[in-house]
Amino acid sequence: MSQTHLGYKDRVNLGSYYTPPKFVKLAWELIEPYIDSQTTVVDTACGYGAFLKNSIKDYGQSQTIGCDIDEDAINIARKNTDKVQFYQKNTLHNVSRENFGISQQSTKLIVVGNPPYNDRTSLIRNKIKKVGFEVDEDISSRDLGISFLRSYNKLEADFICVLHPLSYLIKQTNFRHLKEFTANYKLVNGILISSGEFPESAKHTPFPIIIALYQRDTLGMEYSDIRSFTFRTIDGNPFCLSDFEYITNYINKYPSKQHQPIPDESLFFWTMRDINALKRNRTFVQNYSSNTIVIDKTKLDYYVYVDVFKRNIPRLPFYFGNCDVPIDDSLFKQYKQCFISDSIRHHPYLEKHFQTELIKKEQVETKIDMYFKDLLGIHHV
Repeated sequence: MSQTHLGYKDRVNLGSYYTPPKFVKLAWELIEPYIDSQTTVVDTACGYGAFLKNSIKDYGQSQTIGCDIDEDAINIARKNTDKVQFYQKNTLHNVSRENFGISQQSTKLIVVGNPPYNDRTSLIRNKIKKVGFEVDEDISSRDLGISFLRSYNKLEADFICVLHPLSYLIKQTNFRHLKEFTANYKLVNGILISSGEFPESAKHTPFPIIIALYQRDTLGMEYSDIRSFTFRTIDGNPFCLSDFEYITNYINKYPSKQHQPIPDESLFFWTMRDINALKRNRTFVQNYSSNTIVIDKTKLDYYVYVDVFKRNIPRLPFYFGNCDVPIDDSLFKQYKQCFISDSIRHHPYLEKHFQTELIKKEQVETKIDMYFKDLLGIHHV
């Protein structure tokens, strides 16, 4: 079922990645309770039709539709099943139910699938990213995945069960970009999986993906609803953002936009986006650049915390990848001298900024281990 007819660049730009059957099965388990004789199930980026194979079973739905811009993929999908009505078209242009032959009034519409997500502003694979097809102006976005979610809103789907990056929801800027969608839908279920489980995806920094079930609701949802939502992980652990406090409550993640003289003896720290970015980037640096934060030395302890946290990222499961750095401040204060000692060992030039004696390495490692086990609880790897 791998999209083998596509070259690497086309696979990136069309977002055509094979979805493992176990995730297709999970998506269908989420939508099954809502299917009846008046239901139309549609996948508007169906590829070879993996998400529509369940339509062969007798769920009693009146119609099953698969669409994709890729003509070769549609031709292969037609060979896989004759129980689905397939269209080869750009489903982000002239979006309407009428375009798919779906009744506006009497039909319950469920969208299912794994639509493309391709953030053109991301540095990863940036040189080969492009969008070579037309997208309706009212759903256009820098990320194809957000455009697809907006398109489902235009179709007025009753339920939507699709895979997309968790960052669409948990990063406030992304959530705001979905305002037309979030005004009309609420998240009712969410299972977290890793991008590393996709055979053709990049393996260097897996990111969390959600199998998300949305229900149309005129009350919509607020960002605070996402912060308090309990996600399910593939391992069965509940995960809620509001169970943790975050380093953004204590320090700046980004350089100041105000250009001011850099004082002598300044300390610098690399820009922090999320945990996955921290995994790739440096922490303390000795030279100023446009990507560095000039440290407020009254908050130096917290930058030390992030430095030590980076070396302990392997303790975290994949679903923390797009989160800010979590912290238990009262617990950190108990172990702060151990964190400082560990950071000085890795960055000796910091020693002159602290009036403290270094703690023995073995004691430091023991205390830091205790801290992270207490901080992460059931999420500690």
